[in-house]
Amino acid sequence: MSKIDRRDFINGSLVALGSAVIPANLGNDFFRASQNTLNYPPALHGLRGSHPGSNDAAHKKTWQNNAKWSSSEILDEDYDLVVVGGGISGLAAGYFYQQIHGKDKKILILENHDDFGGHARRNEHFIDNKLLLGEGGSESFEYPSGFSKVVLSLLSELGVDMESFKTAYDRNFFKKHGLSAVTYFNKRHYGVDKIVKHPFCDYPGFIEGLLRPRISYEEAVSQAPLSEDGKGQLLKLLRSSPSSLGLKKHERRRYVRETLYFDYMRDTLGVVDPLILRMARQSIVDYGGVPDVMTINGALEGGALGMNGYTWKEVLDDGAYQKYIDRSDGTYAVEQPFIEHYPDGNATIARMLVKKLVPNVGKGEKVEEIILSNFNYNELDKNENNVKLRLKSTAINIEHDSKPNDSSYVYTDYVRENKAYRVRSKNVILACYNMMIPHIVNNLPKDQKRDLSQLTKIPLQYSTIGLRNWRAVKEAGIGMAMSPGNIHQAVNMDFPTSMGGYNYTSSPDEPCILHMRCCLQGDTQGAPAIQQFKEARYRMLGMSFNDYEYEIRDHLCGMLPEKYFNFDRDVASITVNRWAHGYSYGNVSKIAIRPFGRITIANSDASGSSLMNRAIEEAWRSVNEMV
Repeated sequence: MSKIDRRDFINGSLVALGSAVIPANLGNDFFRASQNTLNYPPALHGLRGSHPGSNDAAHKKTWQNNAKWSSSEILDEDYDLVVVGGGISGLAAGYFYQQIHGKDKKILILENHDDFGGHARRNEHFIDNKLLLGEGGSESFEYPSGFSKVVLSLLSELGVDMESFKTAYDRNFFKKHGLSAVTYFNKRHYGVDKIVKHPFCDYPGFIEGLLRPRISYEEAVSQAPLSEDGKGQLLKLLRSSPSSLGLKKHERRRYVRETLYFDYMRDTLGVVDPLILRMARQSIVDYGGVPDVMTINGALEGGALGMNGYTWKEVLDDGAYQKYIDRSDGTYAVEQPFIEHYPDGNATIARMLVKKLVPNVGKGEKVEEIILSNFNYNELDKNENNVKLRLKSTAINIEHDSKPNDSSYVYTDYVRENKAYRVRSKNVILACYNMMIPHIVNNLPKDQKRDLSQLTKIPLQYSTIGLRNWRAVKEAGIGMAMSPGNIHQAVNMDFPTSMGGYNYTSSPDEPCILHMRCCLQGDTQGAPAIQQFKEARYRMLGMSFNDYEYEIRDHLCGMLPEKYFNFDRDVASITVNRWAHGYSYGNVSKIAIRPFGRITIANSDASGSSLMNRAIEEAWRSVNEMV
């Protein structure tokens, strides 16, 4: 392990001796981005996602009663449509509106962050004269075979070729380099830094081609840094199956839907070792929620500790979980593999939508040309644009010019650089966080305000780490490392996708991006999920970049072999994508998302989902509901 001492980062990029460590022979595109990163957000490092300051106006509005700014400056700007929220749903809403009503229609899209795309955020790392792309959130198409006609039609119009992913994704990459799913136990919680070549869970199963563990449960458990009693408990959990429930077959499905995962572990199996419960709690990394208050069914869908989807598939409803393929080559495979992935994740879809709305933003017309296109953000909000995308602008007040059903216009007040402005439009689509709507829309009906206020989100964090090489990763055989002792619950090599002139790393001597993932847990185990989300959110927002850098340093230095890895030498850049309001959680009522006068509601929140296709569908609905 390399020494854990401070080195200097500026906004997440390494500097040494007061000078940026930048190769002298980088191309023009790099210099445009690196020398003017304030106007090119994808190249920024440090705290990103909901970056510091991006939510200040929204928090002021929601936390302070009667929060006020100086009187809004009334801009001489009239629009056919104002969209609040520049994520995929808001961008798609603007696109659909123009498709239906004409490309001459004037649209203003307001986005509180300094970049568009919402969670579909592009991360760029420039290392040793090489551009590396990663995603800061939304990463893949999920189950495209079930996409609606609306979604498939939009993707087709954007130029998405589903067949291209079959050759762009290198299914042999992980096997070729001997990269598998493992577990990293850290010294802080488990007494020793140790890798066991088994994930003990099914979470890694979504990475097509990743090597499955080659050792048995018994061998893996024997290597785990647990007490003998703890090892016995873990093995019992890993060996559990529907037949161990002591129930008839027709009773098992009901049992897994009604029984809490942690109750099953403790009460049925006798799993009480805190270190194993920690492993279980940290094994749900995505949008499933909080493992300690989740049903067995939810734990199975999330691939939790001991919940082998192949073993338990008889109790799962059709379509509730992917069917695993027991492939003979020893790799993970599912019937609907997650291979529909662009090098920057679903940011490519956001960029294609922006390109359609603001044609002069960058070069390229096809998806493959957009991947490496360097967008000029100065083009987004020009006066001559029919569609203006106004970043760093937070909506704070929206009201009709008269009674909602009799109105002709809607006024939208927004804050930019702590100054308030007002614009007028014929319609407004709210593609923002739906729980913000009761705070910014005047005279919203009480029942609608109530239902919108009940919505919440799961904190989510994706950190992308720019490595000068990944020799240590290959030496350790890590394709994905479950990490129960760390803030980041999983670390993985990105999806091996090459397309549009972008080539994924092929040699461990080349630079690469490591992805570090987490859904932060609350401090109060067993507390209601919403309480735990709040606790995790405050914890996330209370951490500085230095805190994250120390955690990442400690994590990688403990996990990777010292002979091949030195943090100060090998880590070139760090981007921490914090989404304090990440995945949507809970059900959404029809009351919550009904139209209100000239205002309609979009965003994936409106479907109770965080998926790209749902965001697009809600955009389509919101446009078609307008008066």
